[in-house]
Amino acid sequence: MAGHPPVAERAGHAPVAERRLHPVTPFRRAWAPVAVLAGWGMHDPDGVQAQLARLTTTMLLTGLAVLVPLAGLYGFLSWWCTHYAVTDSELRIRTGLLFRRTAHIRLERVQAVDVSRPLLARVAGVAKLRIDVVGTDDKDELAFLGEREARALRAELLARAAGFAPETAREVGEAPARELLRVPPRELALSLLLTGATWGSLGAALVVPTVLWLTTHSLWTVLAAALPLVGTAGANGVGRFVSEFDWTVGESQDGLRIDRGLLDRAHETVPPGRVQTVRIVEPLLWRRRHWVRVELDVAGSRKSVLIPVAPRALAESVVARVLPGVTMPRRLSRVPRRARWCTPVRWRGYHFAVTDAVFATRSGLLGRTLCLVPHAKVQSVRLTQGPWERLWLLADVHVDAGAGKTVTARLRDAEEAARLLGEQAERSRTGRRDAPPDRWMTG
Repeated sequence: MAGHPPVAERAGHAPVAERRLHPVTPFRRAWAPVAVLAGWGMHDPDGVQAQLARLTTTMLLTGLAVLVPLAGLYGFLSWWCTHYAVTDSELRIRTGLLFRRTAHIRLERVQAVDVSRPLLARVAGVAKLRIDVVGTDDKDELAFLGEREARALRAELLARAAGFAPETAREVGEAPARELLRVPPRELALSLLLTGATWGSLGAALVVPTVLWLTTHSLWTVLAAALPLVGTAGANGVGRFVSEFDWTVGESQDGLRIDRGLLDRAHETVPPGRVQTVRIVEPLLWRRRHWVRVELDVAGSRKSVLIPVAPRALAESVVARVLPGVTMPRRLSRVPRRARWCTPVRWRGYHFAVTDAVFATRSGLLGRTLCLVPHAKVQSVRLTQGPWERLWLLADVHVDAGAGKTVTARLRDAEEAARLLGEQAERSRTGRRDAPPDRWMTG
């Protein structure tokens, strides 16, 4: 058995050799029993402390002598029972030590294959492969594979998804990429310092524990409040810097590629034709430098950031690659002045535009967000009008796109909104009819 990999047979097909994950995988999975015990300890810390107080040194050493081999055995057996195979039509992943699970991933449904390399995985020379499939929210993954094997398998899966024959898919290799944008570390760090969320979380982490100490003089109360606040501040500042370090966007025939990360490196793909909405975010303190952040919603994927920070002109050139043929609307119409009776302050921040390619709205007075929805991605259009809006002859037009996202043109004139409702429905029909097919490796 050790010298011959398992073979899976399907009716009408030749046997397919199944492959195992990298031999370091058992060490990663051996932590599962330890994680269960740690979770129990966090759930009932008082009970754990009481139990530990009753144990002698000999009992603790005996417990460790039993736990460590059992954890290692669990990791080895779970690795031994995990196989994957690429057939003519699907990627098949078979897992499970006690309860068996087989995932059948149709290759034509694959929309992205990402490679991630956590810090310890980079030291061991392995990588994790994560597969985005159309119509599912959860990603299937193969963790871990050798770095070369992971990249070769990624290229093969994308070639199969593009329609290449099985016998030539491995020869295609990874499509070359052309760099479009790279975020300098200094620019990234400065952008985080100029973000209100960073200063807000830092201020809360300093002020709230101080106030609690002056009022309660309880160390445990201060720690219980300070730790989550410090964690939030770290996630908003240091965490984002580490995650978005050396952010690079490249263009290839299988979509836009994103490489990022200081400690954990990630190699992601924005699949062509799957972007539903694009948001160009402009915080207040970024305006003097003409910086923006580009976010997007991809159907069936949790990707949300395309560019963490970049000059507006450069960011717009990358957006044009995501939404071919789309130009940024330069002039957006304001809402009627009577809208101030519905929202006395925020009404000045609502703007709207529609072009041949997109439905666009902009909102915000201090920080501004421009939302773009291609007409071809619109799934439904709705008009809503509350009693107060009806009194002032105003209405909202909602455009529902894929990925569960809605973009709203707020407080439009009621007659304009009714006309827009019909026109947008017609634009959506013609946009879907004229949209190019979502294909890999074309052009």
